[in-house]
Amino acid sequence: MESIIIFLILFAMVVYFLPIIVAFIRKNNNCLAIFILNLFLGWTFVGWVIALVWACTNTQINR
Repeated sequence: MESIIIFLILFAMVVYFLPIIVAFIRKNNNCLAIFILNLFLGWTFVGWVIALVWACTNTQINR
């Protein structure tokens, strides 16, 4: 039973911090700002979605 609870807590943390994970993997220039937004407003669905969209946007200019 304890292992299920630990798994669920870890899974919830990964889902909660998914925007910063995506931003880090995509090498987004705004990782710190996305992390702060996600940390303080990620508990609201709107804040989490904004952070995820921001993490998925392309910040590099193609020339």
